[in-house]
Amino acid sequence: MRTHVAQFALWVVLIALLGGTLRAYAANELLAQAVQGASITELQKHIEEKSAELQQIQAQKESLQKTIETVNKSGDSIKKDIQLYNTNINQLNLSIKANTVNIEKLGYEIDSLSQEIVKIRDTVTAQKATISQLFTELQQRENETLLARLLRSETLSQSVSEIQNISSLNSSLLENIDKLKQLEVDYTNKIDDNKKKKVTKVVQTNNLMNLQQITQEQKLEKQKLLEQTKSVEQYYQQQLEELNKKQGEIDSVIEEIEQKMRASFDPTLLPLKRPGVLGFPVDDVYLTQCYGRTPFAVKTYRTKTHNGMDFGGPIGTPLLAADDGKVIKVGNNDRGTSRWNRYQYGKYVLIQYGDNLSTLYGHLSKYNVKEGDTVARGDVVGYMGNTGYSFGTHVHMTVFWAPSVQFKAVPPAAGVVPVGVTINPLDYLPSIFGMPRAGDSGCPRS
Repeated sequence: MRTHVAQFALWVVLIALLGGTLRAYAANELLAQAVQGASITELQKHIEEKSAELQQIQAQKESLQKTIETVNKSGDSIKKDIQLYNTNINQLNLSIKANTVNIEKLGYEIDSLSQEIVKIRDTVTAQKATISQLFTELQQRENETLLARLLRSETLSQSVSEIQNISSLNSSLLENIDKLKQLEVDYTNKIDDNKKKKVTKVVQTNNLMNLQQITQEQKLEKQKLLEQTKSVEQYYQQQLEELNKKQGEIDSVIEEIEQKMRASFDPTLLPLKRPGVLGFPVDDVYLTQCYGRTPFAVKTYRTKTHNGMDFGGPIGTPLLAADDGKVIKVGNNDRGTSRWNRYQYGKYVLIQYGDNLSTLYGHLSKYNVKEGDTVARGDVVGYMGNTGYSFGTHVHMTVFWAPSVQFKAVPPAAGVVPVGVTINPLDYLPSIFGMPRAGDSGCPRS
């Protein structure tokens, strides 16, 4: 029986270590004081209500997105642009509402988790007291010799019962120690979950402010369009015809530069092609155009090719860094907000990664980074829009061989335009099998 005491002494050391870990977590700012207010049951009810509200808003957003897709199929006209502005503003208002509800939901979830953490901490204290009591009692009985136990017992059956009680204490002690270990795991998981939700809440709050600004910008652009055209369709069409001509000239200049680069480029310098090297630029992936000689590119672009991939979604959709990297360029090729003053990528962000790959995100409605910023995979770098030479809200993602990237002034586009050796994004993005998509059929890897 002495060996059991030694084993239990080791368990005591483990308990002390667990207790130290838990005390360290208790010192965390998350547990600086016990959460006051609504009960966990009440908080869970609020969470369920907010979840149901978010589902309703999502259904409204999906319905509105279908309306936008229908409007986009109509020919270019002032009426179409005004309709798109109106639906975009309605969509942004729904996104703002969804963000607000989600922030409230996260607040309830954080409060609920904080209460659960405090509850676990209290349970741990009680569990440690139980273990201490069991261990003390067991140690006292272990120190008593078998002869002393027999002499103290009035009958043999009583002696056997006494020995069985010791065995029961052993089992109970081990069981309580296992419970304490599981409590420590639960405690750690809930602390981590709470931290993540607090970070998410900060991101959502930032998104909310940016969506509100994008909404105001859309209203101003709509008003400016009405003032400039005076609803004269002929003026509008003349301006678009001139835009298409100028954009074609820009495309030709860029294509000539990139052709020379590709002719002297050694493809063996590229990283090994494998899915998942880069992440998608959006959470909800909806592919609208592939890389290369697509039907849309053949019909629309003078070069007949598309140098990236397009992902559709509502205006204001957060755009995510494809990997850990550094923001090399934040630019804007537009010369105004009117449709006929938008060139090339419009508002764009270029990020370089450690494997000599760069991604360009074009047609943004708003930036969320500046040049020189370091970003982590999944960070919000901007918001989906319709700036530049664009035919609907989406993000254009170009993957460059980073060392080849140059910035060229190509009038009449404003600022500089990134040019370089482009790569099929599918060589490095996750598998697109089963991905919702529209437009061109087939999306081959290079």
